[in-house]
Amino acid sequence: MEFRPQKIKITIGGIPVVAELKPNRTAQAIIDALPIEAPVNQWGEEFYCNVPGVKDHRETAKNQVKVGDVAFWGMGQMLAVFFGRTPMSLGEDPVPADRVNVIGKVEGDVKVLRQAAGAITMRVEILQEGA
Repeated sequence: MEFRPQKIKITIGGIPVVAELKPNRTAQAIIDALPIEAPVNQWGEEFYCNVPGVKDHRETAKNQVKVGDVAFWGMGQMLAVFFGRTPMSLGEDPVPADRVNVIGKVEGDVKVLRQAAGAITMRVEILQEGA
């Protein structure tokens, strides 16, 4: 299987960010499930939504993430975007509630997502070339 660098657009409460995905099987499974629009949840400075039917290949499952990481939690079939501290954070870095598979990174300033607090939906779509 050949992986191509792929970008996605994540829009939460009208605030869009672009993320470049890693060339791994879980990221490809997310791409294959797009576009999605789902109810969004917030946990500290992390937004997440359900992406049903995606197999988590757990290539990089870990408990350490950085601000700007996009990750997939296979147990709950949730796609997460980390934009700051979470309730489990001890320092500046977010800490996920469980091991997640980091599948990408938001380009630019992910902290703009702070403006989306209280949002009710998260839309994720493939960013078309030249868009």
